Amino acid sequence: MTPAPYFFLIIFIGVALIFPIMPLFLAWLWRRFFQPPKPGVAKNATYECGVESLGEAQIQFHSQYYLYAIIFLIFDVESIFLVPFAVAFTGLPYGAFVAILIFLLLLLEGLVWAWGKGLLTWAR
Repeated sequence: MTPAPYFFLIIFIGVALIFPIMPLFLAWLWRRFFQPPKPGVAKNATYECGVESLGEAQIQFHSQYYLYAIIFLIFDVESIFLVPFAVAFTGLPYGAFVAILIFLLLLLEGLVWAWGKGLLTWAR
């Protein structure tokens, strides 16, 4: 006897729904029955920690830190692209070698450009 064609799909959807909902439901039950309510002035304030905010919400943030992060991500992700080439280096044709050399030259060009713009200096 063969099961219905969508039987396993229904089981998969059921498990996919129950798996994230069950811990949330158990946490709600735990909070509802085992945690006493603690209302108060500090608890009902704008921020639950009870610390009143002082000053403006906007602060100056140096955009140079974003440049460091972007440059790090570019060179970090690009190094991951080099791993498959390094693993299969001996079995690749010459065209792949030329392609990876062009790739590395473009990375080097980006590094030289960032260095020339002064993006890699920490303090100005």
